[in-house]
Amino acid sequence: MLEVEETVRIDAPVAEVFEYMDRPENQPEITPSLTHSETLEELSNGGKRVAYTYTMAGIDLDGEIEAVEYDPEAHILWEMSGDLSGEIEWTFTADGDETVVTYVGRYEIPIPVLDAVVKPFVRRYNERELRTTLENLKTRVEAGAAASA
Repeated sequence: MLEVEETVRIDAPVAEVFEYMDRPENQPEITPSLTHSETLEELSNGGKRVAYTYTMAGIDLDGEIEAVEYDPEAHILWEMSGDLSGEIEWTFTADGDETVVTYVGRYEIPIPVLDAVVKPFVRRYNERELRTTLENLKTRVEAGAAASA
């Protein structure tokens, strides 16, 4: 299993950052290779079940994620199924008027035979993708915070 983790500090309150991230339709705006994200169902725990399409090296990977743990303004743990399997975990921590967001992705590479060859590429690709996603989140939320101030 491949694991990547990044953290970003955002100059906006935790409620605003969580609200933005809690809308699956916002995810393609901040995640460069995510081409589709659509809420399929609101879950009894407050979270969502979502269909996604993620494009890696020109190949569309389709699947669903489901919020199996949902703690508003604090934590969401997503389970992934479909062409990619694994978990995505978001943690939101208030620090004064700022928010610290930690994003952890744990993925199974879909083709076990190519694991040894593909894994280093996939790790670098996902690390770069995750850094860009969090930078985009920071830019969008802080721009919105400035516009509403």
